[in-house]
Amino acid sequence: MTNSRFVRLPQGEPITVVVELGRGSLPVVELHGQIKTTCIEATLDSIAIRYPQAPAWRAHLESRKPGHHTLRFTGGADGAQTEFPLGILADLLTGGGRGSLMTRRLAATPLQRELLADADAHPDPARQVEQAAWDWHGPLDTARFTAAWRSVCAHESVLRTAFDDQAEPGLVVHDQADPEVVRLPHGSAEWHSLAEADRRRGIDPRRPTPLRITLLGGGTASPASAPPSRVLLTYHHALLDSWSIRLLVRTFYRAYLAGGELPGGERRPDMTDYTAWLAAQDTAAARDFFTSEDTTGDSVAVPPLFTDTGGRAEGRSRIRLTEEETARIADWAAVRGGSEFTALQAVWALLLYRAGRAEGPSHVRFATTAAGRSILFEGVERTPGALAGPLPQSVLVDPDATMTQLIARLRDRCLDQAAYEWVSAGQIHSWTRHPHPIADTLLTFEPPPRTLTGLNAELAASGIEVEPPQTLGVRTAFPLTLIAHHDGGGRLVLTASYGQVRPSEITELLAHAVLLLRELPRGAGQHTTVGEALGLLSGMGVGTAAGPVQAEPQDTGAPPSVLRHRARADAGTVGLVQAPGISRAFYDQLARAYQGPEELLLLGPAPAGGRQAEVAARAMYGALGSRVRSGGGPAVAGFSGDGVAACAIARLAAADGHRPLAVVLDATGAGPEDLARVLASAVGRRH
Repeated sequence: MTNSRFVRLPQGEPITVVVELGRGSLPVVELHGQIKTTCIEATLDSIAIRYPQAPAWRAHLESRKPGHHTLRFTGGADGAQTEFPLGILADLLTGGGRGSLMTRRLAATPLQRELLADADAHPDPARQVEQAAWDWHGPLDTARFTAAWRSVCAHESVLRTAFDDQAEPGLVVHDQADPEVVRLPHGSAEWHSLAEADRRRGIDPRRPTPLRITLLGGGTASPASAPPSRVLLTYHHALLDSWSIRLLVRTFYRAYLAGGELPGGERRPDMTDYTAWLAAQDTAAARDFFTSEDTTGDSVAVPPLFTDTGGRAEGRSRIRLTEEETARIADWAAVRGGSEFTALQAVWALLLYRAGRAEGPSHVRFATTAAGRSILFEGVERTPGALAGPLPQSVLVDPDATMTQLIARLRDRCLDQAAYEWVSAGQIHSWTRHPHPIADTLLTFEPPPRTLTGLNAELAASGIEVEPPQTLGVRTAFPLTLIAHHDGGGRLVLTASYGQVRPSEITELLAHAVLLLRELPRGAGQHTTVGEALGLLSGMGVGTAAGPVQAEPQDTGAPPSVLRHRARADAGTVGLVQAPGISRAFYDQLARAYQGPEELLLLGPAPAGGRQAEVAARAMYGALGSRVRSGGGPAVAGFSGDGVAACAIARLAAADGHRPLAVVLDATGAGPEDLARVLASAVGRRH
């Protein structure tokens, strides 16, 4: 290998990477396009950084003529044949999908590994994907808007970070990566449908960046009567949390006001500093705290009400208090030494106690999201990253105790836990060794947004008024997640995201929660008992059934679409891996312009790694299998960023004795006609 050279890849014309595989033979990679040998060598160095524990692969580079290079691989240093990550090589060489070469690698935190594992274990691409949105009133320069987000990405390393594909996940930080900014004109899409479609599209945490920005509207010449522009941020919990989004939005405003460009270099501290701090922490005190607190004494525990059985049923429900009701619950909790979140926890504990049909003193268990910003890491409050995570709560609900005592118990436990917000739920589970999950509901409370006095004044001087970002809900590892936040009018909003739970049960839970939040401040005094508070719900049905809820059958996925039929009976098949954000119309144009005789199939989009990627690759190869010619093999093609999926499908074909091709195309600045011509040329070289 050569010394590391992190060279920006040329983007003047399309680059094509053609990988030929065969059983019992070493792969050969053909590179077509104007790419320098130093860039190829730097890419090989970058892969060596990504796989520090792997054997040293040997690659021999042949430059046949300008615009045509060949890479031939041999085994590792011990002479054994090893599997080189050809898909990653193709993605890096074609540039667009993964942004640029890698500059450094760092360990993922326990929380990040757990969030990634949960996302990988489920077929839903929207798992652990959150959204935030807000309205933008006044003129909006779309070019400056996009430039400002690119500047934020250049300054915030977390936005250029992705997980790698190794068994023990790590993080790779790229030197350059552009965020995906999608702009749609006013009236081109219905907002709620747009947000839902963008959420279901998901975010692949193995591709930078973990944030996608969608703008509906915009334009500097918009009349005063025009509707406000709407901004939607979609992000992955394994790399960003809601606190981070508020930080990034403030940085974006500064960039926008500065003409789209932030001064200076990377801001520190960042997740590199945080992971170093985390690695130095002694877990002994945290272990003692969570194991000593994990006891119910002589009282019984209310069992979990929901069981996540892995189905696809899901939904979201939202309910909102008035300004007056929100102020009353805050004042009522403050008199008892608590906060709005403490009051919400107390109400939730009552509902779980009642839904579980408990009698007498019983422990109720749920989880709350710790912001991760109360720890002794300098600069933590301004460090974007995945720091917020769930912590278990267990509180004794005694009908004879007062509501004041219940709130005090919850408040004290929250204060005691603050020093251990850096601990993950998986670590706690390994210490307590519960045979089953101790909680199946998660409460998240987002504090009121900070007033951006200076920034708001500067924006107002340009005729711009913005609102705080509003959280839209997220599917987590918990069957039911309840998020509380304040809207622009200061009202408390409760959003329930759920799976494997009947909508009628969620409706009842939210209705009962709002009833208690409204009625307790009106009639509950210092000596009101828990039993009396539960009496407020007398006569109302208990629809939440104890025990697991049956999951709906899983979706098996749509079959591949035939874009183009064979021109002759003996022609082969080319499967196109659908790239995120590329419309069906684009692939239809590519198919009409394709010059080869092969059949063209459009396969579904594939994640870049993890269990979902393996399942998707096998499903795609299964769709191609019945179309493979005897003695030949299919070609699998994708745009930059889909090289991992294309090579995975090709490897499956090679293992069955076929001779497949994996073709990865650089689509930067290229139209469907150009790509069709390049694809036909690449596939035709084998014949």
